[in-house]
Amino acid sequence: MQFSKGRVRGGGDGSGPSDGHHEARGPAPTDMPGDVPFDDPWYDALASGWGEAGTVAVPVPAARQGQKPEQDDDLAAAEVYLEVQRSPAFQEVRSRYRRFVVPATVAFFLWYVAYVVAATAAPGLMARPVVGAVNVGLLAGLGQFLSTFLLTWAYARHARLRRDRAALELRWDTQELTRGARGGAA
Repeated sequence: MQFSKGRVRGGGDGSGPSDGHHEARGPAPTDMPGDVPFDDPWYDALASGWGEAGTVAVPVPAARQGQKPEQDDDLAAAEVYLEVQRSPAFQEVRSRYRRFVVPATVAFFLWYVAYVVAATAAPGLMARPVVGAVNVGLLAGLGQFLSTFLLTWAYARHARLRRDRAALELRWDTQELTRGARGGAA
């Protein structure tokens, strides 16, 4: 049995859509201190394809049906986002992102594949002792961890130095343009 906005979904007798995915969604409205209703819109909507056969139609809230001005505002806001996406500043931020991520991903992937191939194709090399019980394979495996941490640090540093300020400025500009497109209310 599922409680949502004060309503009971599924009769608890197996006739409702309660198939295990919806159990333990939260306390019933009467279980909360002070009998506060449990109004959470996320408990009303099922994830796509969860718990019910066929497609799930997403209802349009009654407050938004037949409102032309708000639709015009939404279209104007969408145009703002498309305009920002086409802007040279946005393209530069995306370009900086790609110039770091693509080579870093390729390099890290090649390093990982080289480690796996060496471990399977050259076990003698990987078993060669370096110092005491420490061998090449162990050092290469620890190098995988080290390279992960170094790549994370390099990515965060690159983002902080090369992209964050420009992306934040784009965000503020977009919010201001959207607010203006919607007539001052955002």
